[in-house]
Amino acid sequence: MKKLISLILLGLIAVVILFGLIQLIPYGKNHTNPPVLAEPNWDSPQTRELAKRACFDCHSNETVWPWYTNIAPVSWLAYNDTISGRKELNFSEWTSGRQKDLNELVSTIEKGEMPPFIYVIQHPQAKLSPAEKQALIDGLQKSLR
Repeated sequence: MKKLISLILLGLIAVVILFGLIQLIPYGKNHTNPPVLAEPNWDSPQTRELAKRACFDCHSNETVWPWYTNIAPVSWLAYNDTISGRKELNFSEWTSGRQKDLNELVSTIEKGEMPPFIYVIQHPQAKLSPAEKQALIDGLQKSLR
């Protein structure tokens, strides 16, 4: 029994040391937001607000970085998701030629693929009601044509 307790204790100590060591890895801690260059010509303030609630943290240069995005391995995931999201679609660099195909964007929202479930768990305000989702789709179709 004492050996089992010793092994568990050693395992816990190893986990704590490993957790401390991964904090030294700098990846994912550069939380600067590039300047906003140009946004789409939004059809209404409501469309922009819905996009801001559900999309901007990963798809704009206006990312809000909560405190937990400074702790590895969460910092790695948040940084990677944000950089990848900005490469796919960036509402802050609309003139840069990175515009996503409108039909693909609408389809992604309709299927419920965006915002991702893991993001909505951490940011409940990003969960759009069916009416809000439809308003966002309609507004994006008017704004991005």
